[in-house]
Amino acid sequence: MKKAALHNLGCKVNAYESDAMQQLLEEAGYEIVPFTEQADVYIINTCSVTNIADRKSRQMLHRAKKKNPGAVVVAAGCYAQAAVSELKKDLSVDLIIGNNKKKDLVSVLEEYFYQRERGTGEYLIDIGSTREYEPLHIGGTSGNTRAFIKVQDGCNQFCSYCIIPYTRGRVRSRRPKDVEQEVKTLALAGYKEIVLTGIHLSSYGVDFPEEERIRLSELIRRLHSIEGISRIRLGSLEPGIVTEEFANILAGLPKLCPHFHLSLQSGCDETLKRMNRHYTSKEYERRCQILRSFFDNPAITTDVIVGFPGETETEFAQTKAFLERIHFYEMHIFKYSLRSGTRAASMPNQIPESVKTQRSEELLELEKRMSVEYRQSFTGKSKQVLLEEETEIRGRRYMIGHTEEYVKVAVLTETFSSVCQSNTIVQVVPKQMLTEEILL
Repeated sequence: MKKAALHNLGCKVNAYESDAMQQLLEEAGYEIVPFTEQADVYIINTCSVTNIADRKSRQMLHRAKKKNPGAVVVAAGCYAQAAVSELKKDLSVDLIIGNNKKKDLVSVLEEYFYQRERGTGEYLIDIGSTREYEPLHIGGTSGNTRAFIKVQDGCNQFCSYCIIPYTRGRVRSRRPKDVEQEVKTLALAGYKEIVLTGIHLSSYGVDFPEEERIRLSELIRRLHSIEGISRIRLGSLEPGIVTEEFANILAGLPKLCPHFHLSLQSGCDETLKRMNRHYTSKEYERRCQILRSFFDNPAITTDVIVGFPGETETEFAQTKAFLERIHFYEMHIFKYSLRSGTRAASMPNQIPESVKTQRSEELLELEKRMSVEYRQSFTGKSKQVLLEEETEIRGRRYMIGHTEEYVKVAVLTETFSSVCQSNTIVQVVPKQMLTEEILL
């Protein structure tokens, strides 16, 4: 029996695909071992969102070959799609499998073992021209309470800083029946919560023929009826999808978690234009107002890039003031990282690293304060918590879980001794902040 080890880099979509590849290997008779152990095959599902991600991908490929020089090292995913010419010269890489070819992993490995002396194998397609959604499936994940479900791939937005449309191709949506079947399988396996993910989740369904077209809200409505699933959470959304009609539909679905990650990147209109984002700060703010009018204190989180080319002190100040006004639950703050092959890489007025660091630290301080304030707003309020794992805090045993808003709560085990176990939903009233991140 051959041993295989997998290592995932990048987003939740990549994580889903790594789980699916692992399942394919298990079904083919491979023994899955930790990446730290010796294996016959190492699969690195690479990321290419920044130059740093490219470097990490190369490092993991080299680490695998160093661990076992006789192993087959597979570069899969976005970096494999974007840098095939470099990887063909890399002596650490034996197989290159691009996006939309991961489903063929087992047959590719069989062919390679049969003709091992033939050199580096290359399995890619013109990702920009394909309209086929790659059929990958999972029956479970490494966690036992929450499962991420990939329902969409590709992006048509072409933000000036982003390479993803070139590594993932155009929008391709997964058929609703296929998604429903996978969710039913996960529900039977005991999963209580599903998280819908995609490269550009808001575009779900736009590529279907007119007579078959359904949008994301309809897919959510179908999944809502599946028995055994208690919560449906959404991955990152573009603000444009949030209309009164969309929010009204979702507000009528009790299983839908009021947790919305709305991608922002900047609160300054001039910066947004250079980024080729398709909204203004005023339009974004209106989407947040819609969500807050249909949901009671929803969790709104976002991404922000600091130090984008041309970002002046005035533009940064506008962004900071905007973030404070919206008052997000959480913000993921990223220092702009130059990505070769994008328009932003050749823009004038690149920002010094020291300035990016200073601006990042400033926003991280703001994020910390707003996040604590949002969590504190739930003290004294009855909330449902999905319990996930046990831990010891200050000498006492607690179960850690999350509310529907994804606020972390510690539940004293002795309080719910009969039902205080992983994958159980309990009703609690948080009394105070245990830490800056956890309610008690």
